[in-house]
Amino acid sequence: MGLWLEQVVPRVGDRAMDDPALRVVRERTCAGLSGEVLEIGFGSGLNVPHYPPAVRSVAAVEPSDVGWRLAGVRLAAARVPVQRAGLDGQSLPFADDSVDAALSTFSLCTIPDAAAALREVRRVLRPGGALHFAEHGLAPDEGVRRWQLRLDPLNSLVQGGCHITRPIDELVAGAGLVVERLDRYYLPKAPRPFAHVYEGVARA
Repeated sequence: MGLWLEQVVPRVGDRAMDDPALRVVRERTCAGLSGEVLEIGFGSGLNVPHYPPAVRSVAAVEPSDVGWRLAGVRLAAARVPVQRAGLDGQSLPFADDSVDAALSTFSLCTIPDAAAALREVRRVLRPGGALHFAEHGLAPDEGVRRWQLRLDPLNSLVQGGCHITRPIDELVAGAGLVVERLDRYYLPKAPRPFAHVYEGVARA
């Protein structure tokens, strides 16, 4: 599975996650970011075109070398400096209270310990700083949840550790962040077990 996870999964993600409906979600999620921003799960840089002008710099945490290389064209066109600043969202190389905002889109599903990563986000955010997030996870409908529980082990194996059963709102709140806005919905034209999104803003 090493070659599959290291070489194939990042390339599949780059294509599959660059969907028109997801671009709308990314634009909305990035709105309001400002100052020095931490992005966990940077991937292939699909959020880069959506950073608003108020963003001064982005510290990108991304474990995949392939993903980082795939981001090259987007990074070249970036309006703000983006630096690869870490490999592990569960252990961020930043001081306490050192970033203005954080961004996570479709990343918490693959981090082995998402709760630890969110505690790290809470630690490095300056007081009043905001986490902007859009993540897929556990659905509210019992029928969909049953399918998610059935499919999660196989999905995780094939998609590089991606889990579709995480209660994102509970994880965010459990890290000590105060959820300020939360919208939950299904993405159009996608199988519902994989399509339930938590989109919102939480503050330190």
